[in-house]
Amino acid sequence: AAQAWQCLSDRGHSAWALEGIPLGGKDPEPMYRLPESLSHAFFFRLILASNRDEFYHRPSKVAEFWGNNNEILSGLDMEEGKEGGTWLGISTRGKLAALTNYLQPRQDPDARGRGELVAHFLTADMDSFSYLKKVSTEGHLYNGFNLLAADLSTEKGDVFCYYGNQGEPEPIVLAPGTYGLSNALLDTPWRKLCFGKRLFLEAVERSQALPKEVLVAQLLDVLNNEEAQLPDPAIEDQGREYVQPILSKYAAVCVRCPGYGTRTNTVILVDVDGHVTFTERSMVDKDPSRWETRTHEFRLQS
Repeated sequence: AAQAWQCLSDRGHSAWALEGIPLGGKDPEPMYRLPESLSHAFFFRLILASNRDEFYHRPSKVAEFWGNNNEILSGLDMEEGKEGGTWLGISTRGKLAALTNYLQPRQDPDARGRGELVAHFLTADMDSFSYLKKVSTEGHLYNGFNLLAADLSTEKGDVFCYYGNQGEPEPIVLAPGTYGLSNALLDTPWRKLCFGKRLFLEAVERSQALPKEVLVAQLLDVLNNEEAQLPDPAIEDQGREYVQPILSKYAAVCVRCPGYGTRTNTVILVDVDGHVTFTERSMVDKDPSRWETRTHEFRLQS
């Protein structure tokens, strides 16, 4: 799962774009800012595009509302022993979180399920930075991960935070800008991440002054780009023998391997008035040729 997102600089609003493979990145790649011509023409605080890459046979539910008063919208993992975890979700109270795995050649089979990190934040009465601070003290209990958490408030302003348990020991608050996350630390310049971020920005620019449905369609196209971005020594070095057999497929925004790959695309738009458009495109019956698309719309209560 890979992700990228933006925070508009003129009013401090935020926009994210997430794309395929588990998020990653913390290396010193410069922050991208939305050009002034775009920030004045655009009306979204958040633009997020994300892919979920997973084994096709792993059971899960498509995004629906759940929790107290049905205030949380997310897909749910239904793998035995890890039921109820999730990779991406948003609540009507303005809490948003997204998770990617950190690419590791070997993993601890007894580690805790990482999907609970998103679900716990969405249900907790705790702000994003405080939550990530707590998670940072427990990071050793999990295999490698990246976690984005946000508090979206039309009245108070939006706050976006990041923590990765393979990077710095403390979470950080993210300044307005455009970010990318894949299976390394935040903004680690994997070639496919840089490529996806460029496609994302181009899609945003092409779609300004057009209906939001056009932007969603353009971002879904970005999330389904299967062009391998090779060579990429950074992926090979981090993944080693684990990633070598699938490198030509793994090095694309959209991963398509036998039995494993991108099985969910998600685009989230939040406008300046707090109106949320959540579009999910999901694989049907483990068949990469069959997909269904659903859109949920609601207004933030914060």
